[in-house]
Amino acid sequence: MPVTFQLPADVERKLRAECPDLEGAAKEAYVLDLFRRGKLTHFELSRVLSLDGVETDALLKRHNVFEGSLTSEDLEADRTTLEQVLGKARR
Repeated sequence: MPVTFQLPADVERKLRAECPDLEGAAKEAYVLDLFRRGKLTHFELSRVLSLDGVETDALLKRHNVFEGSLTSEDLEADRTTLEQVLGKARR
């Protein structure tokens, strides 16, 4: 399934100067974000990027992404819980 979006020409030129395979980089960034948010499994990530398991692990390591990593939502929930618990303990 092709997914496309338009960039202003000057922005595209700038980005392509840094990354000639802009389409591939955008795809990788998007599916990594889906994986981080738990929307894709390790296997699905591998399939989408046409990588084997070892290559997928290497990609995740390069991007400091680890299965089971806490999301920002997890951290916010933990912060709220701590505030509630500590608030009660201070009373």
